[in-house]
Amino acid sequence: MISSQKKQHSARWQHMEHLTNSLHEAYVTLLCHQSMILAMNSSSVDPLQQYETQLEVTKKSFKMVFGLPSFDKGTFQTSDEDVKDLEILYRDILNLFEDTILILVSKDLYKLQILKEMTMWMSEDSLYQQERVMVIISRVLRFASRKVREHTSIDAPCLGVLAAELSLLCSHADASVTQQASLGMYYLLCIAKHQSADSQRDNPTKQYEHGNHCFLTSDSEFRPEVLQQDKTKLAQCIGQSLSPSLLTDFMLHLLMKLSTSDQETASKAATVLKLTLKYHAQKVTRVCQMVDTIYKQLKENSSHFMKDILLEVVTLLAQMLPKGVVFQLMYYPVPADNALMLMWQAVGSEPQVAPQVLKEILLVLKDKPWEVEDTMQEGRCFILDVTNMMPLAASQALCMLLPMGSYKKTVAQFFPEILMALMFQLLYISQLRVQPQDRPIYAREGLRILLNCSGLQEVDTALKQKYCWSHICQTYYYQDGVNLIARTLCEYNFPQFPETLYYLHKILVQGPRRSEEHIIIVIFFIKILDKFFKDPLPELFLVLLRNWINDSNPEISKLSLQKITSMAPVVHKIENVRSLLTSILDAFGSKDETVVTQALLTLRRLVDKLDKVNYSSLCTGIASSYFHLMDHACKHTLAICDSQLEWSISTLFKEENYNFELVVLSICNNLLLSHESCITYLTCDALGFLGSSQVHLRRAAVILLGYLAELGGHLLFRDEIEVLIEATERMLQDEDSQVQELAEITHDLLKKIAHRPRSTTIKHAFQRLFKFSYTKEMKHLYNWQGTTWTVLNREEKEDQQPLYLPLDPPPASDL
Repeated sequence: MISSQKKQHSARWQHMEHLTNSLHEAYVTLLCHQSMILAMNSSSVDPLQQYETQLEVTKKSFKMVFGLPSFDKGTFQTSDEDVKDLEILYRDILNLFEDTILILVSKDLYKLQILKEMTMWMSEDSLYQQERVMVIISRVLRFASRKVREHTSIDAPCLGVLAAELSLLCSHADASVTQQASLGMYYLLCIAKHQSADSQRDNPTKQYEHGNHCFLTSDSEFRPEVLQQDKTKLAQCIGQSLSPSLLTDFMLHLLMKLSTSDQETASKAATVLKLTLKYHAQKVTRVCQMVDTIYKQLKENSSHFMKDILLEVVTLLAQMLPKGVVFQLMYYPVPADNALMLMWQAVGSEPQVAPQVLKEILLVLKDKPWEVEDTMQEGRCFILDVTNMMPLAASQALCMLLPMGSYKKTVAQFFPEILMALMFQLLYISQLRVQPQDRPIYAREGLRILLNCSGLQEVDTALKQKYCWSHICQTYYYQDGVNLIARTLCEYNFPQFPETLYYLHKILVQGPRRSEEHIIIVIFFIKILDKFFKDPLPELFLVLLRNWINDSNPEISKLSLQKITSMAPVVHKIENVRSLLTSILDAFGSKDETVVTQALLTLRRLVDKLDKVNYSSLCTGIASSYFHLMDHACKHTLAICDSQLEWSISTLFKEENYNFELVVLSICNNLLLSHESCITYLTCDALGFLGSSQVHLRRAAVILLGYLAELGGHLLFRDEIEVLIEATERMLQDEDSQVQELAEITHDLLKKIAHRPRSTTIKHAFQRLFKFSYTKEMKHLYNWQGTTWTVLNREEKEDQQPLYLPLDPPPASDL
C-alpha cells in the first residue's frame, strides 16, 4: 500500500516536472515569437506580406499557448504551494500572448483581423481553452473600442466576419464563453458605430459602468447582457451598427456556416441570419453574391435541413430585394437545374412580391437573345451567345412562376404585358439562325401556360388543333401565327379584352419601338377592334389608323387601310372623314405597289358610301391624286417589260429622283439590240406623240426621237431622216418653251446625221435585214438644269463624262 502511494507520488512529481519544463519552453518560445512579430512592424516589408508573416507566427503561438492544460482548481491534486509558481508562469504566458496582440492592434486596427482568425482556430480543436481565448478577444476589442476615439477614420474590414463568429458564440453551451462573446460583441459594435459619421453626429454617446468596464452606448438594449439573452435584439443591434458592406460580410459568413457538418452550428447560424435579414435585408449590398453562394451550396448534396434553411433565406431576400435576386437567378444557364428550380419556387412562394418579380422579368424580356458564329464547327454555324441568355432564362422563369397559386392574382393583373412580351420573344426566336431542335421553346410554353392559368384553355386547344404552336417559331409563319392567336382570342371572347386594349393603346402612343415589334402590336390592336367595335371608332383609336396609313412599314399601312375599309358602311358617321380620306389619298404616293392598290380599294369602298356634300368637297383632290397615279402605273408597265423583255432597267427606278435620260438611253439600246429591223416603226410611233395635247408626252417624244436617231441613225434611209427633220422643225413653234428647246436639240442632231456619209442603198438594206446593231455607250444629249433644258455641243460632250444628276425628272409616263 505504501509502495503504491510512493509510485503515485513519484508519477505526479514527474508530471509536474514535465509541465514545468513545457511552460518554461512555451514562455521562451513565445518571447521569441513576440520579437519576430514586433520586428516586422518596424521593417519596410510590403504590408500584406508583413501581415501574413505575423499571422503565421501568431497561429503557431496560439496553438502552443492554448494547447497547454489549464490550472483550474482541482486539475492537479497537490498543495497550492506546489502549483503557485506554475500558475503565475501560465498567466504570464497568456498575458504575453495578449500583449503581443494588443501591440499589433495599437499600431494598426486592420490587424483586428487576427481576432477573426483566432475564433476559427479555436473551433478547430475542442481541447483549446475557449474561455481564455474569448477573454483575450474581448479585452483586445475593449482596447480597440477606446483606440478608435483617437482616429477620424478606421480601416477594420474584418468586423463583419468577426461579428458573425461572435454571434454564434453568444449562444455557446459554456456560459463563460457566452459571457465573453457577448462582451466582445458589445465592444465590436462600439467600433462599428464609430465608423459611421451619422452615428457620431446624430446619436451622442453616453457612458455607463458595467462592473469594472466603461461602456459606450445610446440605447439600453445595446448592453452585453441583452445581446447574450435575446437573439432578436442581437440581430437588430448588429444590423443597426454595421455598415452595409460589413453587414453583407456578416451575412455571407453565416451563409457559409450553414454548410458545416455541425448541425447545431448551422442551426445557430440560420437563426441569426434569418433574424438579421428580417430586419435589415435592405442594407445588403452584394445580393448577387449571396444568391450565388446559396446556389452553389444547393448544387452540392446538401441535407434536407440545410436546403430548407437556404430556401428560407432566398424567400427573405426576395421579399426585401426582389430585383437583385431575380436578376441573379436569370444569369444562370438555360435550362435550369434542380437547384435553380428550387430557388425560383422559393421566390414564387410569396404573393406580396409577385408584382416586383414579374416587372423585373418583363424588363429582361424586352431584350433579344443573341447568336454568334461557332468557330469550332466546320462551315458556317451559329450558336446562341452565352453572354446574353437572360431573355431565354426570363421566359423559363415565367414557365415556373405562372402556374403557382401565389401568382394567380398578379398574373391576371399583368396578363397583357406578359402576353405581348412572350409574343415578342417568339418573334426574336423566329429570327434566329439557330433554330431549336429538341430543347424546349420557353416563350411558346410560357404563352401556353399563361392561357391555361388565365382561364383560356379553349384558346390553347384551338391553336393546337390549328397547328399554330408547332409552326409559330418559323420565320415564314410567324406573322400568320400572330394573326391567328389574336383572332382566336377574339373568337372566344377573352375576358381580358379591356386591359389588353388599354395596354396596347398605351404602348402605341408611348413612342417608337422596334419595327418588327410594332407590327405585332398593330395586328393585335386591329384584330381586337374588329371584334369589339362595330360602330365608327372613337377618335382616340381612329387617329392611330389615320397615322398608320402612311407608315414606313407597308404591312402596317395595309392593315390600317383594310380596317378602314371595313368601316365603309358607317363612313357617314365618322366626324373627321375629310382628314381620313386625305390620308388615304396620300397613300397613292407610296413606293409599295400593294399599298397603292389597297388604298384604291379602300377609297372606292368609302366613296360609294360617302354623302354628296363631302364627296363634292373632295372631288378635286381625288381627281388630282388619280392623275399622279398615271405615272405610277407606267412604272408598273415598265417593270413588266424589264422582267419579260430583259431590259435591265429596274435598278434605274430605285431612286426617287431617277435620271430620266439614262432610262431613255437604256430603253433605246434594248429596243435596237432586239428589234433593230423595226426602227422605222419605232420612229413612226414616236412621231405620233408629237401632236399630243399633253405637253409631257410631246416633250418625251422629242427626246425619244433624238436618242433613236443617235443610236440607230445608221439604219435609217436618207428620206426617213428628212421626214424626222421636218417633224422636229414644226415643234420649234410649239406653245411650250421647253418643247421648243428640246426640239432645237433634236433638230440639230438630225441635221448632223443627215450630213454623215451614207452606205449604198443595197448595203443599207442588207444592214437592216440582218442584225448588225450593238449596245452603244454615249453621253447624254439633253441635260435638265432645274427647269431649263440646255444643249451640250457635240465637241463638249466628247470630253465630258455622262451626267447622272439627281434632279427632278419628268414623269415616267413620258416614256
